[in-house]
Parts: sequence; C-alpha cells; structure tokens
Amino acid sequence: MVSGPVLGEPSYVRGGAEQTAVKILVVGHFAVGKTTLVKTLSEIPPLSTEETMTQAGEGIDDLKGVRGKTTTTVAMDFGRLTLSDHIVLYLFGTPGQQRFVQMWEDVARGALGALVLIDPERLRESFDVIDLIEQYGLDYAIAVNHFDGTQIRNEHSLREALDLLPETPVIACDARDERSSARALISLVDYLQNKVRKEQA
Repeated sequence: MVSGPVLGEPSYVRGGAEQTAVKILVVGHFAVGKTTLVKTLSEIPPLSTEETMTQAGEGIDDLKGVRGKTTTTVAMDFGRLTLSDHIVLYLFGTPGQQRFVQMWEDVARGALGALVLIDPERLRESFDVIDLIEQYGLDYAIAVNHFDGTQIRNEHSLREALDLLPETPVIACDARDERSSARALISLVDYLQNKVRKEQA
C-alpha cells in the first residue's frame, strides 16, 4: 500500500506560495482520455511522454472501440491546476496499459487520491484500474468521459457495473472541455476534503 500526505500538509507546494499542494493521479484504461484531460486543465505547459504508436504495439494495445488513436503515454503526464488561493493540484497521468503497471507504485507515492476516467462503452477495461487504485489504498472519484456519440448511462447502473461504494463520486465529463473536466476534478477534491473533516471530527 502506498501512503500519501494528509490534505493540509505543505507537500508539493509551489515556490513562494502559501498553499496546500495536493498530488492527484489521473488514471484509467488505455485510450480513455487521460492525457487529454491533463492538457485541458493544466495552467502550465504540461509535461507529456506520448509517443507515436508503432507496429510493435500491434496485438498488445487493444484498439477495439478506439477512434483515431495514434499516440500513447509511455511514462506519465504532468500538469498543475490552482483551484483557489489555498489549494493547488499537481496532476499525474499514468499509462493505461498493463505492461506499464510496474510504474504505478512510484507515480502513486504521495498521492492523496485519484480521478478514474472511464469509457462507458468499455466498462470491463476499468475493473483492473479500480482494483489497482484500491490496492494502493487511494480514495477516488469516477469521471465518465463521454466521447462523440457515446451513450449516456444511468448512474445507478454504472455504480452496479463497477461495484462502487455509495459515497464514491460519479460525474460525467468531456476530457476536451475545460469546464466539465474541472467539475470532475473538483468533485474528487470535495470528496477528499469532506472525508478528512469527518475523520477529524
């Protein structure tokens, strides 16, 4: 299990700022939109380790149901988002393929929580990701990334399919849209803050 900082600890603080800095993972299966979300939200030029997909990935990376995918993250994405005068988020996007799972432990170290992106048309591919996040003991929220033409599913059926706890936030978003992506991230931060308040009460 990877331990992380408590919300309020001055970890990952931007130089000279009196802010609580929080490390958040952006996770999900292959080609679900993690890099897009980090790029959409980051207030700084994001660090990206995307590489062009080659024939070496054929038969390994499942492109079924994926449209126009030509690159893939091979290490991580990194971005920063200031939510308020008091909270700044550092976003770490992780690769979605199973062959990169060994990198997750290092990336997850120090994270307070995770935003789990899912494709409503490929729910089964999210099971291993959620299991891994729970294995690391991280709290998380689910962001349902609706691509062009994807069916909007009932939240209750999504919760049942993913076997989620009642308190786990579920919110729809479009990783290409700044406002809806920010709402998804804020839902996670609110959830983490409320959990800390209950534990301290």
